[in-house]
Amino acid sequence: MTPAGAKGLSDRPPFLDNPSGGVCRRRALIVKTFAPPANRGKVAPLPDREPGMPLPPEDRQKLRERCPVVLPGFRTPAPAEEFRLLAAWCAANDVTHDVYGEGRLIEDFERRIAGLTGKPAAAFMPSGVMAQLAAIRIWAQRAGLPRFGVHATSHLILHEAEAYQALFGYQGAVVGDRLRPITAADLEAQHQPLACLVVELPIREAGGQLPDWNQLEALKTLARERNIPLHMDGARLWECRAFYQRSYAEIAEGFASVYVSAYKGLGGIAGAILAGDEDFIGEARLWRRRMGGTLIHQSPMIASTAMRLDARLAQMDACYARALDLAAGLAGAPGLRVNPATPQTNMMHLYFDAPADAVLERRDAIAERDGVWVIGSAKPAEVPGWSVSELYVGDTLVELDNDEVVPRLRALLG
Repeated sequence: MTPAGAKGLSDRPPFLDNPSGGVCRRRALIVKTFAPPANRGKVAPLPDREPGMPLPPEDRQKLRERCPVVLPGFRTPAPAEEFRLLAAWCAANDVTHDVYGEGRLIEDFERRIAGLTGKPAAAFMPSGVMAQLAAIRIWAQRAGLPRFGVHATSHLILHEAEAYQALFGYQGAVVGDRLRPITAADLEAQHQPLACLVVELPIREAGGQLPDWNQLEALKTLARERNIPLHMDGARLWECRAFYQRSYAEIAEGFASVYVSAYKGLGGIAGAILAGDEDFIGEARLWRRRMGGTLIHQSPMIASTAMRLDARLAQMDACYARALDLAAGLAGAPGLRVNPATPQTNMMHLYFDAPADAVLERRDAIAERDGVWVIGSAKPAEVPGWSVSELYVGDTLVELDNDEVVPRLRALLG
């Protein structure tokens, strides 16, 4: 699928080029992915469990760890293996610790992310929560307004215990419909003044939906006309390029500031990066210090992302193509719906005509029988009796055909 206004597939995205001054100046060390073992099969039941009884959360985690194949997401090395990979990569690239945010590793990494997003500067932050709070604080102070626009399902609203209100006394004004991305029409309907508008690309809580390119450009144009800075919640920006078939810099053009994750999609240990112009990033560094985020050493977080950055970004097209194929394979399955029906990133939401508890018990049974962990979690959907689960397509699903995956997903219905 090529969205309207998208560039051709033959155009080489700039993230495939490693510019001079990047974090991998010396010889490359390939970070291996781990192929699923050939000896898939029954996993022994956990001890002290009565047959037919639901597993408690701690036992479910143990069961997942014992499964040779985990369908959602990218394969994650165990801590010992991750640290071995880190040590080898750091040795190969002569990495030394940063000290309170200064040093070759962190500075090269910040320049690389700034280049990818098309911004003059960037600053590493220990968490996305801190990065976004810093951005909102800067725009609110500049505008002299304690109010910003935000999507109804934003991480700022759902998962941060109202931090923007508790810490700064700000108001988050909901813009648009919670079931779809923010559009220019939504901003047009917002009549109260806003210090900035937070735009999440993609909308995670709506199955990874994105506005089409023309809708995104219209939103940028209207925000510019109304002098409202756009801040991108780009925690999953890395997953957007495959849909738009444009560079990250082109997607981020028109956004005054951009937050991206160092671990979502990229597989780093933790962390985030905030990008913008030099003055904005200078203020962001100040707020990072004020909020306790200028740590003595951030090299473990940065190196864990930097060592797999190019390889992981290069996988995103294949992950998106596999998501399209999987959604097509699930189309028409009785009692199962995919949202969006045609995925716009390499993630989707699966809706099951079955209660969440029943879906999870069947997942556990498949895990014990086949050694395959089919979905991560499930929760009640708004339609009574239905449940919903997020499915992120990573390297494991890329390597498996629908014949191996679709029957197990349908089996969650009983």
